[in-house]
Amino acid sequence: MNLKDRLDEHSIFAHVAKVAAEERIETYVVGGYVRDLILGRPNKDIDFTCVGSGIQLAQAVAKTFEVHVPLSIFKNFGTAMLKLDDWELEFVGARKESYRQESRKPIVEDGSLQEDLERRDFTINAMAISLNSDNYGELIDPFDGIKDLKSKQLKTPLQPGITFSDDPLRMMRGVRFATQLNFDIESETFFALSTYASRLQIISAERIIDELNKIIQTPKPSYGFKLLFVSKLLHEFFPEMVELQGVDSVDDKSHKDNFYHTLQVLDNLCQVSDNLWLRWAAILHDIAKPATKRFHPNIGWTFHGHEDKGARMTPGIFRRLKLPMDERMKYVQKLVRLHLRPIALVKDEVTDSALRRLLFDAGDDIDDLMALCRADITSKNDKKVQKYLDNFGRVEQKLKQVEEKDQVRNFQPPVSGEEIMDTFGISPSKIIGDIKEEIKEAILEGRIKNNPVEARNLMLEIAQEKGLYPIQKP
Repeated sequence: MNLKDRLDEHSIFAHVAKVAAEERIETYVVGGYVRDLILGRPNKDIDFTCVGSGIQLAQAVAKTFEVHVPLSIFKNFGTAMLKLDDWELEFVGARKESYRQESRKPIVEDGSLQEDLERRDFTINAMAISLNSDNYGELIDPFDGIKDLKSKQLKTPLQPGITFSDDPLRMMRGVRFATQLNFDIESETFFALSTYASRLQIISAERIIDELNKIIQTPKPSYGFKLLFVSKLLHEFFPEMVELQGVDSVDDKSHKDNFYHTLQVLDNLCQVSDNLWLRWAAILHDIAKPATKRFHPNIGWTFHGHEDKGARMTPGIFRRLKLPMDERMKYVQKLVRLHLRPIALVKDEVTDSALRRLLFDAGDDIDDLMALCRADITSKNDKKVQKYLDNFGRVEQKLKQVEEKDQVRNFQPPVSGEEIMDTFGISPSKIIGDIKEEIKEAILEGRIKNNPVEARNLMLEIAQEKGLYPIQKP
């Protein structure tokens, strides 16, 4: 493995090495960039560790470019960052850290390269490549990170209890790396996840959700969720999802395990979409099943109303997990509420009215809703799955035909409130909303077409029934 040749593919390394030599600062490339360079994964974030001042080196490097290069300095952390085209270069002095039990904020002191590497989360991230003239391109690997890369396993440089207790977020990072890289977590390291899971309580929800979203954005996030569940990490911040796990049986009647069903739906969806919030809709689509679970002797287990209750639960979950309380939450909430609706449309005798109402309620998100519903078809019986998928194909064709004919996906009332007030000479009042609602219902029911002429004629009929007549204009 000739790392020097790989470094030489990018001029930035020789450039930093030259400046470091002039400044007489011992410098190394460290961490994730080294790992990805060896694995052949793309990475535009480069961390440079100096035995000395990282800020001094960053300032010196920035001055050598003919064009202005944005430089950000964080004196409290002893770090500096340069943005060079689409590269981010971070410079920091080698350091050692110690922690108090009640806090993850470390006491930081200057340290050696060895001390800097041993404080890192995993051996595969605890490697360095020298940029110094006497051994340029040499790999420094004090904890056998190369061995663990080859065996595809995650292992901590120090005893895992020390690594995780010091910075509990490393446990989430471990699951994230395992999911992104499709690695195993070494047995002693994994055991420590369970042992120290409660330490996650001192980590902010913002940092936890950042790692969780990175897991969700992988090609197969179910792997990460299974690691989080078995290690008990998931129990610390997402109890609603934990409650999905398990199967109840009465009189030989059982329901499916909704935790593993949810993970299958999520994986299915990931094959067709990289939309993070659509993936969150998959995670939450059955979240209210534990709260709505009932057993009836004649029909077995039911979860009536779980879609509506799940939609009501969504804002609280988003708020607690520090997910965005904006249109993205409303989008997820809508898909959770509607996820059963297309299932009812697989019958041959479904009416155009029902199709129009679904198009109206889903709006521009109808395609995402149908993708979620397709992903929700999980069974070990391949013929059964294919039958449902074929049925959904027919529903999608019907929806397309109705939309082309009636154009209700982005429904805009053909008659506005201002037109009603102007026509009848009335002020803002409840009656205006009543008239608009009746017109909307008539369009969705198919009694009139979605056009201004038919809508205005109906408006006049409705108004007359309510004792309103058009004003005579001069």
